[in-house]
Amino acid sequence: MSHRDHSPQQGAGPNLVDLEVIRNRSELFRAECTRLMLETDKTCKHMQNDDHKRLDQRLRDVQFVKKELELKLEEIIVEIDVLIALQSRVVKAVEACKEPLKVTLLCLEERKRLPSEWLHDEVERELLKESEVIEGVASLLQSVRKQITEQIRLDRSAKYRLEKDLKEKFEAHCIDNSCALMTHHSINSPQMSKSTEIVLPSSAVTPKQWEDISEINMATAEQQQVNSQCLRALVESLLEQTAADLEKQVQATTAAFQLKIQEIKSAKSQMEDQLTKILSECASQQRVREDLLVAVAESERVLGLAQARLALRRQRPGKEQCYDAAQSRLLAEVQQLTAHISTLREAARRSDEERRALVRSQLELQESIEMKANSLYIDEVICGQHREPIIIHSF
Repeated sequence: MSHRDHSPQQGAGPNLVDLEVIRNRSELFRAECTRLMLETDKTCKHMQNDDHKRLDQRLRDVQFVKKELELKLEEIIVEIDVLIALQSRVVKAVEACKEPLKVTLLCLEERKRLPSEWLHDEVERELLKESEVIEGVASLLQSVRKQITEQIRLDRSAKYRLEKDLKEKFEAHCIDNSCALMTHHSINSPQMSKSTEIVLPSSAVTPKQWEDISEINMATAEQQQVNSQCLRALVESLLEQTAADLEKQVQATTAAFQLKIQEIKSAKSQMEDQLTKILSECASQQRVREDLLVAVAESERVLGLAQARLALRRQRPGKEQCYDAAQSRLLAEVQQLTAHISTLREAARRSDEERRALVRSQLELQESIEMKANSLYIDEVICGQHREPIIIHSF
C-alpha cells in the first residue's frame, strides 16, 4: 500500500489548494466581468454620444437642403404662374387676330364686285398684305403658345421632382429627429432591440449620391427657370413687335383706302362737271341742228321761188328768150342757193354726228360716274363700316 492511500488529511475532505485555485479564478472572472461591463458601458455611452452628434449633423444637413429646395420650389412656382399668365396673353392675342382677318377677307370679297380693271390697285395689294401679316402673326403666336405650353410642362416636371424630394427630405428629417430623441427607455417594442442583423436596403445611396440627387433636382429646376425667363423675354418682344407690325399694316391699308376714296371722289367730281358741260353742249348742238334745218327749209323756199321764176320765163316767145340780166341773176341765185343748202345740210349732218358723239360721251360718263359711285360706296361705306371697329391694342 502506498503512502497517499494512508494520509488521513487527504481522505478527510476537499483539497484546499484546489479550492483556492477555484476561488482565485472566480475573483479574476468577476474582475474581468466588472471591467467588461465598465468598458461596454463606456463604449455604449461613447457610441450614443457619437450617434447623437452624427444624427444632429444629419438633421442640420437635411434642414439645409430642405431650405434650398423650398426656395427653389417657390421660385419655380412663381415662374409657372408667370408663364401661365403670359400664355393667357398669347391666347388672347391669337383671338384678337381673328376679327381683323375676317374683316380683311370680307373687304377683299366685297371689292370683287368692282370692275376687273380696278381690282389690282394699291388697296387690294395692301389688303392682301394685311391678310398675310395677320395670318403670319397668328401662326407665329400659335407656335409661341405651344412653346409656352411645353415650357410649363417642363417647369411642372421640375416642380414635381422638387416636391417629391422635399417630401422625402421631410420624412427623413422626421425619422432622424425621432432617432435623435429616442432612448432605451422610449423603445416600445422589445423586439426592436433584439434584432442584431443589419441589412442595407437595395435603394440605399451614399452621402455623395444623396447630395447629388438634390443638386440635380435643383439644377434642373434652375435650368428650366432660366429657360422660362429667356422664353418670356422672347415672347414679350414678339408680342410687342407683332402688335406694332399689325398696327402698321392696318394703318397702311387704311391710308390706301383713304387715298383711293379721295381719288375716286376727285375723278367723280370732274366727271360730273364734264357731264354737266356735255349735257349743256348737247342741248346747244340740238338747237343748232334745229336752226340749220330751219335755214335749209327757208333756203329751199327761196330756191323754189327762183326755180319757179326761171321755169316761167322759159315760156316766153322764142324771140323773147333773151339772156338778160334778170335771167342771169336768177341762174346765179339758183346756183348760190343750191350751194348754201348743200352746205347747210352738211352742217346739219355734222351737227347730228356731234350730238350723237356727245350723247355717247354722256352715256360713258354716266356709266363711269355710276361705277365710281359704286366703288365709292364699297370702299367708303361698306369697307369703312367693316374696318371701323378694328383697333390694334398692345398684346
